[in-house]
Amino acid sequence: MIQVANPVYDAVFKYLMEDERIARTILSALLKKEIVEVEIRRNEYSNGTRNNISMFRIDFGAKVREADGSLHLILIELQKTWLETETLRFRQYLSAQYANPENMVKEDFRPRYAIPMVAVYILGHRVGNIEEPVLYVHHKSYNYEGQEVTKGLPDPFVDSLTHDSIIVQLPLLHGQINNHLDQVLSVFDQTHLEKDNPHVINLNEDNYADSEDMQYILHRLKMAASNVDMRQEMNVEDEFFSAIEDRDTAIMQRDKKIKAQDQQLQTLKRFLKAKGMSESDIEKMLQ
Repeated sequence: MIQVANPVYDAVFKYLMEDERIARTILSALLKKEIVEVEIRRNEYSNGTRNNISMFRIDFGAKVREADGSLHLILIELQKTWLETETLRFRQYLSAQYANPENMVKEDFRPRYAIPMVAVYILGHRVGNIEEPVLYVHHKSYNYEGQEVTKGLPDPFVDSLTHDSIIVQLPLLHGQINNHLDQVLSVFDQTHLEKDNPHVINLNEDNYADSEDMQYILHRLKMAASNVDMRQEMNVEDEFFSAIEDRDTAIMQRDKKIKAQDQQLQTLKRFLKAKGMSESDIEKMLQ
């Protein structure tokens, strides 16, 4: 067994994904396609509004090789969050990418079009009752009769206005390694946490003996675990989330108290009304 830094932490995740080889390994596994080149785009790192939620985002430009050997450029917007949040936050980031003129391409003899985009969500929480740890959401095109349209597709105009999504639910990773993606995501598996130390994940190194790419990932995560500054950054994140939990607990208790008081008030109003008091008299008495 080896101990590595927990990549769920923003600081560790950033340290992991800024390595080009590791970014190619993880994104290739998620997309199930060979990523030949990948680079972090300008304004790469972004933390969501800290007083509400930690939402970490990295934008990549990736050159992907398709099954027929062709190469094309795509955008990958990777967003990671520990806590549940409104989908509006994710949509706001997506809308910024759609509106960014740098994400448009101009080719000879054809109008400008947007670079195809894939949104990847790494979530520290579950989505409803979906039981799949990794969910692929692909867009398709249909005619009026509901038949799938394939002729002429993919098309730059269509791809400019729609995008695919990949949703990873970390709580549903339970130590099973059945394929390459499971192997890659296993470093995020929170069931392997060191007891009383969420900064560290314990992994069986034998599970990665057949993959040089995974051994490279483990090496970088071991370096992160031994880095004093990295451990301090994880402590800061712990303090931040502790403050959020305390705030949310206070809000829940306040809302519960308000709800109980409202129920008591409604019960009193019904009682007084049954005694023959008018609505106006009841309101005056309760003011």
